[in-house]
Amino acid sequence: MADLVDLRSDTVTRPPAGMRAAMAAAEVGDDVYGEDPTVNALEERVAALFGHEAALFAPTGSMANQIAIQLVVPPGEELLCDADAHVVTYELGAAAAIGGVSTRTWPAVGADIDPDAVAALVRPDGYPGVPTRAIAVEQTHNRGGGGVVPLSTVESLRAVADEAGLALHCDGARIWHAHVADGVPLATYGALFDTLSVCLSKGLGAPVGSLVVSSAERIARARTIRKRMGGGMRQAGVLAAAGLYALDHHIARLADDHRRAARLAEALAPFGVVAGPVRTNIVPLDLRKAPIDAHALAAAARDRGVLVSVLGPRTARLVTHYDVDDAGIDHAAAVLPTVFRG
Repeated sequence: MADLVDLRSDTVTRPPAGMRAAMAAAEVGDDVYGEDPTVNALEERVAALFGHEAALFAPTGSMANQIAIQLVVPPGEELLCDADAHVVTYELGAAAAIGGVSTRTWPAVGADIDPDAVAALVRPDGYPGVPTRAIAVEQTHNRGGGGVVPLSTVESLRAVADEAGLALHCDGARIWHAHVADGVPLATYGALFDTLSVCLSKGLGAPVGSLVVSSAERIARARTIRKRMGGGMRQAGVLAAAGLYALDHHIARLADDHRRAARLAEALAPFGVVAGPVRTNIVPLDLRKAPIDAHALAAAARDRGVLVSVLGPRTARLVTHYDVDDAGIDHAAAVLPTVFRG
């Protein structure tokens, strides 16, 4: 079917003409030797945005997360995160399989984290327990419906980490959305985290790439870990140029995606299927009390020209992004209620 409105994910975006032109014109070199000027410019730009010393370009967000985790958690020691965190849900056990890292989770609560509950999980050094070395926070929270972890919560988690001598990592795949939604400066977030991974290929619409952000010493070690994981790229400036273009043109416009997500949530509100407040570009759907399950919803919506992401038998989501304009949202907001009405 032509002209499908694809609301499965913000990873489906395609680079616009201006981004493609920037990629074609990029000056390149061998990045494994540190000689790609466009990659270097991107790394310096992102590090400066978050107030850190250095950054490292990686091909994927999962690789960036796993590099960061290995920087702060030695093999055989422990990372704390929530049970729905991307680092333990969608990265195929990489922390254990590649980094030898043990993980322990608090119950899935999305962005609504209780710092005291996290503090109670911390294990100190000493046999026979596995010592905790870091806490991971996802901002915004993917399976938490795009929820934004409040700045005050992050500050409290920073205090927990400082008191226990732990590192604090941010899976910031959509931290740009949190920045736009709450107006918190990127450098403020950067000051609270020891390591961050930030993604260019979701809301910002670049075709490829994430960055690890941290101190110069950690990023020097990160280069070795990236190479070990097969992430050393050569003339990667053609990809980095897309990221630079995205930073120049696609951050402020995330407010449009947030507005469009709220429009979808409003259209579906009468059916009682929107799972919680919609703060950013993700509309989570809880279908446990709906007359249709997630697979049937997706099939019926597709027949009417709308693509929906199935997360579970009774769980789905809608994600707004650069490639869906107001007309596409109007179509989806007209179509989806007809599916629920039957």
